[in-house]
Amino acid sequence: MQIKEDIQNLLDDVTSYRRHLHQMPELGLEEKQTAKFIRETLQSFGVKDIYTMLTTATIAVFHGEKPGKTLAFRADIDALPVTEETGVSFASKTEGKMHACGHDGHASALLGFAKYLSQHPEVIKGTIVLIFQPAEEGPGGAQLLINEGLIEKFGIDQIVGIHLFPEFPEGVIACRPGAMMARNGEVTIKVHGKSAHGAQPQQGHDAILAASAIIQGLHSIISRNISPLDTGVLTFGEITGGQAMNIIAGQVKVEGTMRAFSDEAYDIMTQRVKETAEFIAQGYGCHAEVHFNHMYRVVDNDPKMVKALEKVAGDDYFECQPYMLAEDFSMYQQVIPGLFFFVGTRNENKGYVYPLHSEKMQFEEKNLLRAIHYYVQLIEKLNIKEAADD
Repeated sequence: MQIKEDIQNLLDDVTSYRRHLHQMPELGLEEKQTAKFIRETLQSFGVKDIYTMLTTATIAVFHGEKPGKTLAFRADIDALPVTEETGVSFASKTEGKMHACGHDGHASALLGFAKYLSQHPEVIKGTIVLIFQPAEEGPGGAQLLINEGLIEKFGIDQIVGIHLFPEFPEGVIACRPGAMMARNGEVTIKVHGKSAHGAQPQQGHDAILAASAIIQGLHSIISRNISPLDTGVLTFGEITGGQAMNIIAGQVKVEGTMRAFSDEAYDIMTQRVKETAEFIAQGYGCHAEVHFNHMYRVVDNDPKMVKALEKVAGDDYFECQPYMLAEDFSMYQQVIPGLFFFVGTRNENKGYVYPLHSEKMQFEEKNLLRAIHYYVQLIEKLNIKEAADD
């Protein structure tokens, strides 16, 4: 893919934006300095239609003289509670917080896109809405914006989002129609038993033993309750309980994640986790409370929009497998057609091979130009009726 010279000229700008943002990571709904920088940068381009939502969300609107759809492009802006170990000169200045998921890059690419639109209004068809969204990592800024009327207020027809992705080499644009990322939720199981002396177990009801049996039993849900043609993940990563090594535990808490590529499979998992945990606990003389935090939905790419991306990406396009990762971009796709795709950042020579959420995750800013390039191309392609309908 040949990136046009006028987009190549944005490299110093997006590099500066990204490295500035990387040094000031802020967690979800706390991104006040990040939002301030984004708004001031947009104003420096001469952007007049800038709106604030949820305090830290920024919406920039560009109206074109040519007819067309209202297309939204979204970037998430929040960071993670991760202690950085990259050793770069522009490392996080806030202990225990880091842009370890590429959101600094997403926001910088969208700022670069905004500058390009400001300099080249002739490429705009219809209306372009740029969404700098907080809280993707939690509690889910997409749904909060939807609840605030984002889609209706700006009349958005379709939405596009990206994610930098170190599993794919630089230059690769990866996507797939339909389900690309999973629906996810958190599950907490509290097992209530009865404490007793470890030397007199018959006087108690062992919550640790019950919790162990519950964990074992729940893993049969994937193999026996979900269709072999479907799939799901049930992982318990934390268990706490007990008071001392010689006391029968009266309370145990088990926490995990559940994911699936369809609402049907997810709903079955939800029902069976609750039933199985409660019945197994009863068999050990205990009681189980099951609580769910249902989070994001399936990232479900609109096939026509994927076809448009495939055409503009050409040989750079790769149809990827579905990933059990989750993304709150999916919440927009519950309301309007959406396209979410990966931009490869893996560079073996520079050691940029660490996964998302790693304390060593890094990438080259030149990859942000690729995102801008496809944003510009998609304005044209998504407004061609023939291309969208074939």
